Order: sequence, then structure tokens, then C-alpha cells
Amino acid sequence: MARTPATSRRALLFGTAAVSAGALLTACTSNEPKNQEKAADNAAPVADDKPGKAVTIGFAGPQADHGWLNAINDNAKSRAKKYSDVTLEITEGSNDTAQQIGQIQTLINKKVDVLVVLPADGKALTQVGLQAMRAGIPVVNLDRVFASPQAYRCWIGGDNYGMGLNAGHYIGEQLKDKKNAKVVELAGLDNLELTQQRTRGFDDALKNYPNIKKVARQAADFTVESGQAKMAQLLQAQSQFDALWNHDDDQGVGALRAIDQAGRDDFLMVGGAGAKSAMEAIKAGNSVLKATVLYPPTMAASAIDLARALGQGKGVGGLAEFEIPSSLTLYSAVVTKDNVDQYLPTGFI
Repeated sequence: MARTPATSRRALLFGTAAVSAGALLTACTSNEPKNQEKAADNAAPVADDKPGKAVTIGFAGPQADHGWLNAINDNAKSRAKKYSDVTLEITEGSNDTAQQIGQIQTLINKKVDVLVVLPADGKALTQVGLQAMRAGIPVVNLDRVFASPQAYRCWIGGDNYGMGLNAGHYIGEQLKDKKNAKVVELAGLDNLELTQQRTRGFDDALKNYPNIKKVARQAADFTVESGQAKMAQLLQAQSQFDALWNHDDDQGVGALRAIDQAGRDDFLMVGGAGAKSAMEAIKAGNSVLKATVLYPPTMAASAIDLARALGQGKGVGGLAEFEIPSSLTLYSAVVTKDNVDQYLPTGFI
């Protein structure tokens, strides 16, 4: 297995660029534009599709008991297959913290070149992230963030606050001319920070529309069954409203069942995450579901790209820096009938 020299590995972990003191002095003291141009021309190589140094990537995620999590695994596997220079060591997903820690320690003992970890619990797995970093194995922390930035070299994930913000703005624009408009919210698990962030973003967006009032909120559990039960309660409690934001497209399947059973079609619905079923319903245009706000599982494919670049000591195309970024937050695009064909291939099952 190809290994990275110790000095290079320290540079990968702590983001130091191999620039001489003389070069730094020249960059700091010269006012000549041509020197600045030379600095740009001398940028480090960036990762591309051409085969390069062989890299073994260890991948550890939680149990794929949700459509989105299953799509995370699929995206990681398919992206790794794209590169002839990448070997992917993938663990069996687990929601048991101790078991996932053991799986990651196994990857550390195998001396993989880079680790990609989507922790079942970011706080609980922080120590094993630190263990990998101290062993000289850079960690790409996927989505659920570790409690310490020292436990990872790069974080990549979705924007939960941005999901709520964009959902709120979409609904706001649809209802901006309606007097005394009412909206309701079908949230996820309230004990999760991501759920709280989504609600906060939604509420902040609605502040821009004084004619709109959120009249009810119900928390579900990210499952079809909970979505159906909690939506039925909302519909019974609210005889009239103009829009619904549902945090998660999986629980949205159940929500739509409850809406159909109640015979309600007097409001518009916005989903969350980007399930294929939701996008197909949006395209068909035969239900209350008019949009969904993405939380793209393609982040796992991007995490593989970042891990490969780390393992090869390369930067990111389109950026002038020598190193990959320390964090990358993905945008929560709003998918509507106008752009659904563009996003449909990314929809998860």
C-alpha cells in the first residue's frame, strides 16, 4: 500500500504549505504585479480525473435505515469506482456508537491513507477521530460534525439552517400577496440539533413576510409512519392553512397519505432532503407537494473526492490555495417543477 512520507502527512493534517522562507519574504515585500502572477502560476497541482498516486480510503457511516443514509453509502461507493487509483475500505454501517468506534479503529489499524466518517453521533465519536488524526491519517468528517475541529482535517455537509431558510423564502414568495396567510410545520426529531436549525431557518425567513403567520408545528420521527400520524393530527387541529413545510421527504410519504385520506388540497406543501418520490410527485403536479429543499446525499461522493485529493497531496480545482478547504457547506437548492429534471438523477430512494 502506498504511504505518505511523515513530513508530507503532517502538512496534510495541519494545512501547512511547503513554501520556503525566501519565497514568503519575496511575497511579503515585493510590490511588483509580475511576482504576484508568478505566485499564482506556481500553485500546487489539483486533483482531476487522471489516474495518480494510489489512495486507500476508509469509509465508516451509520446504519442505512433511512433512504438518505442509504444514498450516502451508494454515492460513496459509486464515486470510488470512478477512480482507478482509489481503493475503498467500507465498514458495515452501525448506529451503535461503540461498534462504529471499533470499525473505525480497525480501519486505523489497517493504515488506510484517509478516513471518511459520517458518525452516528458526532460528539461520541470525537475521540476516535482524534485517534486517527494523531496516527497521521487525515479525516474527512461527513455531515454530523465532531465536537472538536482537531478530530478532522476537513468537514463537508449540508446546511440545515439553509434548508429552513430556503423553504421559508419559497413559501413566502408564493404567499406574499395573500392577506393573513397561515403556515404549519411538520418537523423532524426535536432532540436533534439539525431539526432545531431547520426550524430556526424557517422562522427567520418568515420574518421577511409580515402577512404570514406560523400557526402550528408538530414534530415527527423521520419515518413514514410518524409522518402519517403527526400530519393527521395537524390536519385535525388546523381546518385551514395555506402552506406546509415538511422537514423530511421520507416522513413526507406518510404526510401525503394523511393529506389524501383527509381529502385536503387547499394548501401547498414543501418537502425536505430530495427523495426521488418527492421529485416525481413535483414533476407530475398532481398533489399538494410543489417543491422540496435539498439536503444532498451527493456530499458522500464529494467527500471521496476530497479524501482522494488529501491522499494525493493535491488541492481543489478552481481554487488557488495549495490545500483543500477545512470546511465545505453545501447549498440547499429548492427543487420545483421548473428545475426538477435537473435534480431528479440525484434523488434518493
